[in-house]
Amino acid sequence: MERVPCPRHWQEVDLFGPGAPEHWYAAYDILHAEAPVVRLPGEGLTPDRDAFILTKYADIARVVRDWDRFPPTLDLLVRSIQQSGRLPQEMPDIDAMVQSIVTLRPTQALWRAHRQELTDPWVGPGAKRHEGLITRHADALIDDWIADGRVEFVSAFARPLPQRTMASVLGFPLEDVPRLARWGQAQVMSYVHGRGHNNRLTPEQTRQKFAELAGFSDYVKEQVARKRREPADDMISFLTQVHYRALDRKLTDDEINGVVYAMVIGGLETTQYALTEQARLLAEDPSLFARLKADRTLIRPFIEEAMRLRSPTQGLSTRITSRDEVFQGVEVPAGSTLHLRWAAANIDPDEFEDPKTLKLDRAAVTRHLAFSAGPRVCPGASLSRLEQTIAWNRLLDRLDHLALAPGNTFERQPGIMLGTLALHLEFTPA
Repeated sequence: MERVPCPRHWQEVDLFGPGAPEHWYAAYDILHAEAPVVRLPGEGLTPDRDAFILTKYADIARVVRDWDRFPPTLDLLVRSIQQSGRLPQEMPDIDAMVQSIVTLRPTQALWRAHRQELTDPWVGPGAKRHEGLITRHADALIDDWIADGRVEFVSAFARPLPQRTMASVLGFPLEDVPRLARWGQAQVMSYVHGRGHNNRLTPEQTRQKFAELAGFSDYVKEQVARKRREPADDMISFLTQVHYRALDRKLTDDEINGVVYAMVIGGLETTQYALTEQARLLAEDPSLFARLKADRTLIRPFIEEAMRLRSPTQGLSTRITSRDEVFQGVEVPAGSTLHLRWAAANIDPDEFEDPKTLKLDRAAVTRHLAFSAGPRVCPGASLSRLEQTIAWNRLLDRLDHLALAPGNTFERQPGIMLGTLALHLEFTPA
């Protein structure tokens, strides 16, 4: 397919076509200056509705903090399922996560309870409990290549670290990580191979996705049954035992399956892409690597600034306008889809001084929207931050020098994630 060229003015901007990831950041500068709100005619939830791309920090922050005024598109799907009178398990093309949302968290109140009772103890504020296992996984991966002086960082560290971590958190055997990785790739297929801002798969791709995921549900059910018999200190065991106070009952196997589905889909990609972009930033600036190695208190602001500069999830079409709105002088009718371009908001010059510079002393360094914000902020943000912090502490302990190796093309994967396919690095062991 013909690849999208680098745009020169806003009418040439295409954020979703083949090769678009190569020009995203050039496009954001143009949109901020010329068209901070872009209409996509006929690309709403129905052909008679439009979609709108938002790129300004203030607009996106306002949207994500107001659930009632800008309801999530997922809410509409849940209401449609409820009104159909059918069980979600009986409906085609409804994945396990959506099925569990219908019964576990269909409202704002239940969404909050779900997070506080079921996920926060494991991937939210309670993620600190995993510090030891993350450290062990990081060291084991580094052991595999530290004697070589060279590494393809994506496949040897950035990808397997969150895969192994999530397997351990959930309670899956590490020997099953390759299978979990394949299922994880199937889960995010629409975000990589889907077309347009809605990440739509073709019917053939949809059939392929569900065919590849067919074994995942059976696998999780086997693990759930095992954990019910022999509970251990892991998240699946916890889900089999917990009394969910919000609904005054225990969880069903299908509901646990849905929670696990959400953990896998959200727990792998963001951390992989964040670590890869951070490694590239450090390899391109030896002085930055040296500063972090000498002063580990700088790791946290480095991680936050890197995620702001190179947002792992560039944007998603996740909200609907419940009433007529105006953004940047552009009228947006009720019922329109909003594509929230997190990455553009994170380099908005009206919000961040010198936005394309990584500043370790930037005030309020966590203000970026890489994990969204408001009541639907990413539930696994704490775990991802912990993984990144431990990864760089161990890499800085064990490496004295990091640089780009010959042969890098920095080719990006398609889709909505900032995913570099390979990153070849050279290093000196400490």
